[in-house]
Amino acid sequence: MLSLVAVSIAVLPAFAAPYCGVEALPDLIKCLPAPPEPGSADFARDVARYEWGKEQRKNPERAALARHDAVWSYATIADALSNPFGMDISPTNTPSIWKLLEDSLSTTDQMRVAPKAFYHRRRPFAYFNEEPLCPQEDGIWRDEGSYPSGHTMRSMVAALILAEINPAKANEIFVRAMQYGENRVIAGAHWQSDVDMTRLAAAIAYSRLQTLPTFRSQMELAKSEFAALWRDRSDFPGT
Repeated sequence: MLSLVAVSIAVLPAFAAPYCGVEALPDLIKCLPAPPEPGSADFARDVARYEWGKEQRKNPERAALARHDAVWSYATIADALSNPFGMDISPTNTPSIWKLLEDSLSTTDQMRVAPKAFYHRRRPFAYFNEEPLCPQEDGIWRDEGSYPSGHTMRSMVAALILAEINPAKANEIFVRAMQYGENRVIAGAHWQSDVDMTRLAAAIAYSRLQTLPTFRSQMELAKSEFAALWRDRSDFPGT
């Protein structure tokens, strides 16, 4: 499945079609509390979790997984959740499920822009002037606000979608999605409170998707595709 990550990030968004504009989505500045202030008890917990994350990097397997999850692409999300979902998610193998994920994430991605700019919270590695687990993130994300977490938003929205399609695998799907957000703390790219509040943001985002007719129509196509593939899963790649 790791080969999916090699799919060009530049190519993927060309096919994404958001279901609505940001003006039709909940405003996370109004929906979520402000991030913790330095000196507060909640910020002290963030600092403690940052130190915890650096300890986790000493585990080669967990560090590798955090590096994997740091790649900003739809393919990374699909790769992470394919195994718990029960089948290989890709444009070729599951075109309807892929389109549902791609269009949904391109919709909910819009919600993170305003709060990131409004709060402009410094990322942990930048706050402490330390190198993150993934050096490339220093150049890409240093000047982008830490709150909320785009990676966590994508993983949780995708998990909610996939758990609706295959509820029998909901436990496995959500365990991996929770780990995905946790890996952003391990990477030093996000504070724990960023991740925690973004999980709530994903639920807010998903509730809005449920009201959009184009989303519901695509969801029904995805469910039908899944059911057909599941019946003949012995011939399906990745199962």
